Amino acid sequence: MDPELINDCVHCGFCLPTCPTYVLWGEEMDSPRGRIHLMDQHVKGTPVTPEMAGHFDACLGCMACVTACPSGVRYDRLIEQTRAVVEREHERDPRERAVRGLVFSLFPYPRRLRLLRPGMRLAERLAPFLERVHPSLGAMAGLAPPAPRRQRMPRVVRARGARRAVVGMLTGCVQGEFFPQVNAATARVLALEGCDVVIPPGQGCCGALSVHSGRADQARRLARRTVRTFRRAGVDTVVVNAAGCGSSMKEYGELLGEEPGFRVLDLSEFLAELGPVAERHPLPLTVAYHDACHLAHAQGVRAQPRELLRGIPGLELREVPDAAICCGSAGTYNIFQPEAARELGDRKARSVGSTGAELLVSANPGCTMQIVAAMRRGGADIRVAHTAEVLDASLRGVSL
Repeated sequence: MDPELINDCVHCGFCLPTCPTYVLWGEEMDSPRGRIHLMDQHVKGTPVTPEMAGHFDACLGCMACVTACPSGVRYDRLIEQTRAVVEREHERDPRERAVRGLVFSLFPYPRRLRLLRPGMRLAERLAPFLERVHPSLGAMAGLAPPAPRRQRMPRVVRARGARRAVVGMLTGCVQGEFFPQVNAATARVLALEGCDVVIPPGQGCCGALSVHSGRADQARRLARRTVRTFRRAGVDTVVVNAAGCGSSMKEYGELLGEEPGFRVLDLSEFLAELGPVAERHPLPLTVAYHDACHLAHAQGVRAQPRELLRGIPGLELREVPDAAICCGSAGTYNIFQPEAARELGDRKARSVGSTGAELLVSANPGCTMQIVAAMRRGGADIRVAHTAEVLDASLRGVSL
């Protein structure tokens, strides 16, 4: 924990109304400034107690406080450093260690994730039983999306018409295995806008889940492999369609101590920079756009997705109330902190439902699973799509 970064906090309280856990519980130690106070105590000699670790674990890492802070406190760096300390110094109980070991030996590895696909149809029915075994296992089962149809991605998707750019594309772990249709739509959209899309084989996790959970060694190992993969591909820009992945990849320089040698841009960020050339066909839809925290707060990408959606004829964009408050997904948070995540998910589902929109658009697979599960619990139903899928339907003139 960096004492200089800690001292940047002047304890003004601007972060309090933006912090999801403070909004839920109103506890000072479950606010950003309260956690910074605990970090300061540790730097000054206080060991990591179970209570202290609990307050750090309860943080979603949503970075809403970074957006709100007038003093420029790097809470994002502080919480990552702190979680690494917690993982080194705090002794978790055996059941908790076992569940965390399972998650981090499974989710960052696409081939292992693939083994879950056949059982995804049963997951919702098994959730109550698994909940009794361990709340985190029940949460995992309750979040499982319908088993998707497998889609193999080619190594290169050629530009339609005149080539305007050459980009690499991250397929990801959760996105690639649970939402392969999003990757397919992303490649088509880029190609229709004049890009050669290079999709290197053998991709794995970018390290986002690990770095956000304090598993620094695993995060660096996965990050180095991702950097090698795209360096070999010879691209100078990598387009990412998952907010958490893009956020972590943009911080590779800090994680690895050297710049990766390519730019990382979110899909909406890249398309807004490139500018549209392909014709948009009408999509008569009412759409609610969900701001993924690691896109809006961590990357500062808010206007670009809305600009792209508003560029589609016939589409009506509606804003979600309290959009800046996290949905409770936060990488692995909804697995390790299922009770708090459920409360936040239910709040977000009510906000989405209040828009009356036909379609929810999300730019992060974790958010998609979290909000769909929450709406299902509340007896509501709404179709969900990624920004790429909406653009793809409009560009190809097909229904969504």
